[in-house]
Amino acid sequence: MLSKQLFLFLIVFFVFISFINTNEVQSSKKRQSPAVGTSGIVSSAHPVATQVGLDILKSGGNAFDAAVAIAASLNVIEPMNSGIGGYGTILIYDAIKRKARFLDSSGKIPANVNSDVFRPPTPNYKDNRRGPKAVSTPGNVNAWWAMSSEYGKLKWDKLFEGAIKTAEQGFEINERFARVINQTFSEFNEYGQAVYGREGLPLGKGDVLFQRDLAQSFRLIAKEGPGAVYGGKIGKVIDRVMREKGGFLTIYDLIADRAEWWKPISINYRGYTVATASPPSTAFPSLIRLGLMSCFNNVNLGHNTAGYLHRFAEVTKHAFWCRLAYAGDPGINPPPLDNLLSEKYWKEVVKNINMKKAMPFSQPKTVVKRGDNTTHFVVADKWGNIVCATQTLGNSFGSRIMVEGTGIWLNNSLAYCTFEPKGNPMDAHAGHRKLSGDCPTIIFKDGKPWIAIGTPGGHTIGQTVPQMVMNMIDFKMDIQQAIAAPRISFREPDIILVEGGINVSVQNALEDLGHKIRLVEALGNAHGLMIKYDSMGKLVRFFGGADPRGTGLAKGY
Repeated sequence: MLSKQLFLFLIVFFVFISFINTNEVQSSKKRQSPAVGTSGIVSSAHPVATQVGLDILKSGGNAFDAAVAIAASLNVIEPMNSGIGGYGTILIYDAIKRKARFLDSSGKIPANVNSDVFRPPTPNYKDNRRGPKAVSTPGNVNAWWAMSSEYGKLKWDKLFEGAIKTAEQGFEINERFARVINQTFSEFNEYGQAVYGREGLPLGKGDVLFQRDLAQSFRLIAKEGPGAVYGGKIGKVIDRVMREKGGFLTIYDLIADRAEWWKPISINYRGYTVATASPPSTAFPSLIRLGLMSCFNNVNLGHNTAGYLHRFAEVTKHAFWCRLAYAGDPGINPPPLDNLLSEKYWKEVVKNINMKKAMPFSQPKTVVKRGDNTTHFVVADKWGNIVCATQTLGNSFGSRIMVEGTGIWLNNSLAYCTFEPKGNPMDAHAGHRKLSGDCPTIIFKDGKPWIAIGTPGGHTIGQTVPQMVMNMIDFKMDIQQAIAAPRISFREPDIILVEGGINVSVQNALEDLGHKIRLVEALGNAHGLMIKYDSMGKLVRFFGGADPRGTGLAKGY
């Protein structure tokens, strides 16, 4: 028998080895290097979609062709997050004209919407925010067409070959996807349950998902263009389903939909130009956060120290207040961006930040959704074109309505409006532009695009992106390190969400300052790319980063 001393020694030894191995794993994650390419780069939320995008680039397509193919493939491979029935925000860089543009695919709120159904005293008003009444005009396919028709090199129908193949041949469901199906299956309509279940039970990890109807929908779109959705066969089926289920969306909303090009907004942050989507997107608070943080010496404060994170927490609360106070349809009530994005304004706000105490958030009560169920991808080609896109269905599987015979999930976009008080700028105003909170961002260095980055995460999006930007500019991290670094985020009414990677002593210090801390597993699922130029300004290399919080992949060639 082992002596007591030897037994205790072995216990301590194996605990020590376990500790070393754990730290090696953690260090390995920290040391994860960016993907590298010389002719192109893709980073998306799933390896299949990433490879589809690379295949398009290798076949002679450009970033705009690849973006359409990636988006369609993500519809197939993670259908709970985005697709034909969804909407989004796309920031592009046109290398020929050396110009960034914002393509809005969030569409307009249906013309017949009655926002009273989403708030009390309407019975079941909360249910209305998820079901058929919450479906807004899906704009993704029109946006894909806008990119392809104006910038693409390949034929439209070729862009859907990867998505069609995956949908028809099926793919094995991973643990994360299985968990989402299991959580939402009971809310699916009968048709959705037939596709995502077997013998009345949800598909699980290792089962194969076949989406033959979705493949047929993509075939129709490949053949007929966006008209198949916006007034054609698919659109007519959507219209019928909405009428049967009492939704507001009609064939007339679909026919009237247009993908709209806008000029991005930007600020100068420490000599770099940081550009993002302009209104009707509500990405502008991310620039307010950066502007306010530019008033501090972040390097001296130190990365993710209590002093640094306290300032960011207070800054992010104010920017959140700005979003609630000023967001609006630019054609009706545009935000006062000339003031909000000015150094004068930032300096005035910073004067009122209490450096020694967390201040309560004082905005009138609103309900803000977290909205993790979104996707983001980036792609760049050898010519220097970039697409940085965030697309979504709203909640997981959107409204939980799959349009029979099409394999298409419809969004619940209107759930992300703010219904109290009635008539506020972010209420569901019939016929107004939908205000999206996505924040695709391109950073310019010496006039050339340097970084393209973004993330899903609902109201945390505009807080996560500035942290990644500061990681790269202030703390000189590479794209992978900047994405992987721990984050925080403000959540109403007065909570600071903190990832476990933030040092415990820092968490305690934040609590001592009066912050109400809540630990979370992960904030966002970011993807980004970085471009390197030679001394003559010629593009020579790409670097890609994929968030270790997800199961995506960055890959170059």
